Amino acid sequence: MTSSTPPAPPVLPGRPCSIAAALHVVGEKWALLAVRELFYGNHRFDRIARNTGAPRDRLTARLRALEEAGVVERRAYSERPPRYEYHLTEAGRDLAPLIHALRAWGDRWQLPEHPVGLRHEPEGHEPHPYDPAWVCRGCGEETRRGELRVEIHSPGWTVEGPVAAP
Repeated sequence: MTSSTPPAPPVLPGRPCSIAAALHVVGEKWALLAVRELFYGNHRFDRIARNTGAPRDRLTARLRALEEAGVVERRAYSERPPRYEYHLTEAGRDLAPLIHALRAWGDRWQLPEHPVGLRHEPEGHEPHPYDPAWVCRGCGEETRRGELRVEIHSPGWTVEGPVAAP
């Protein structure tokens, strides 16, 4: 599988939904914390384990599942003994908005002191704290609460749930 080829979609109970499919891959705490560490630049298992606090067997299983799902890839850095680093694939790097949103939510609602911050250092501009926003690619405007409407595209489903069979 290449980094741009998604795996076959999982068969999941309930509403057909991309959120459910995504959570099937990254919805477990240790998986997301491993992805966080990869974003921070920590690629070796020992650092990921130390910084997440994950039990080593659980972390091994999560990294393996993330690799199978095409979110991370292993790269050898030593032949004797065989040792690998973990790196985000294109699919893994596309999790950046999720990681930023979870950090921002945690800063606002869980931790009064913000233990980690991000700086935006755009070329030609002064560095400043990163404050992400949702921007619509269609119109270029920031998306505000109340401006989005749900559209259901799965046959046999409405916003309320499955359509009753006649």
